[in-house]
Amino acid sequence: MRVVVVGSGGREHALAAVLSRDAEVVVTPGNPAMSRASGLDGSGAITVTDAGPEQIDADLYVIGPEAPLVDGLADRLRAAGRSVFGPGADGARLEGSKAFMKQLLLEAGVPTAQHRAFDAPDPAIAYLRERTPPYVVKTDGLAAGKGVLVTDDLAAAEADVRAKLAGESFGDAGRRIVIEEGMVGTELSILAVCDGTRAVALAPARDFKRVGDGDTGPNTGGMGAYSPVAEATPALVDEIMATIVVPTVSALRVRGIDYRGVLYAGLMLTAQGPKIIEYNVRFGDPETQVVVPRMTSSLTELLASAAAGELTGEPTFDDGAAVTVVAASEGYPAAPRTGDVIDGLDDAIAVTGAAVLGAGVGADGDGRLVTAGGRVLDVCGFGPDLATARGRAYEALGYVSWPGMHHRNDIATAS
Repeated sequence: MRVVVVGSGGREHALAAVLSRDAEVVVTPGNPAMSRASGLDGSGAITVTDAGPEQIDADLYVIGPEAPLVDGLADRLRAAGRSVFGPGADGARLEGSKAFMKQLLLEAGVPTAQHRAFDAPDPAIAYLRERTPPYVVKTDGLAAGKGVLVTDDLAAAEADVRAKLAGESFGDAGRRIVIEEGMVGTELSILAVCDGTRAVALAPARDFKRVGDGDTGPNTGGMGAYSPVAEATPALVDEIMATIVVPTVSALRVRGIDYRGVLYAGLMLTAQGPKIIEYNVRFGDPETQVVVPRMTSSLTELLASAAAGELTGEPTFDDGAAVTVVAASEGYPAAPRTGDVIDGLDDAIAVTGAAVLGAGVGADGDGRLVTAGGRVLDVCGFGPDLATARGRAYEALGYVSWPGMHHRNDIATAS
């Protein structure tokens, strides 16, 4: 089978590597690291091309990022007779508009935070002043995982509301906002593969959004992740699927939306039970990097059957653990610096049980890999238990360097 993976980050590198266990994989636009050994390489070929997905012939198309999904790439490919894993623009509104998502959750009876949407500052600030901390302010539109403020400081929340609605901080994505109650608990990520009717859960994971150790500093797209998660028992996953994911798929169907792709449920495990924080409509990043490499069943077959609307079987996973740590550019997330030469990759990949996936990676005129984004590399460790996997990830990370590189030191130390 020939599979096209659309995207250029660490998530797409992980998907391509695992799909290549039993398929020929083409990644567009990809990045230069994907053409090199990663330590997570399958037996099939991975080709990187700058040709658009609509210009490539394949048996299956897997769309990684949210922006092309919201823009309708899956619809255009399906209209051309292609088999696609990824929702159409109608289903992608779950991530493209948080207000739409919240309304759907209400219709489906899915437990979530109390909330209201606003497009003007005065009523939004009046609502904030009625709330108790923590205050949660989100852009309604896409903001690359950075459009969320969680703070106990009312003045900071009010300033954030004004900046978002004025278009100063996130452009048009923030001209409508959602203000939510601050839920208390621990977070969990569940990636559910859907075929429009049925959904199956992949192995649970936990990610780390804040840039600094101890969950300090601003939110990012994710600074690391691990899987499995001890408290995410099979019974809890079954409860999440029954009370959150399956009702969402049913509510989408009621609206005439045939959702074939991933529902990435960002969850809060509260004293009242699991509640949905928000959905993403694509594989999580960096959760994918610790979930799909643990699969012992075929990812290719799973995604192809979902794309065909005929999801069968249950995905299986090894009994081990995986940890990924994001190595980021100087200035990330506010203003990442790019163009620095990346050193030490070969030594990092040589570490037993380690892999290095390219995220924000480019090449200079001499063919050397350089930083080309905020989150540059996903350095992964795998082992029989979480401690071993974590040790291997950080051992490999110790070989990698470029000026200003930073990372968290506490990934997978807190659950």
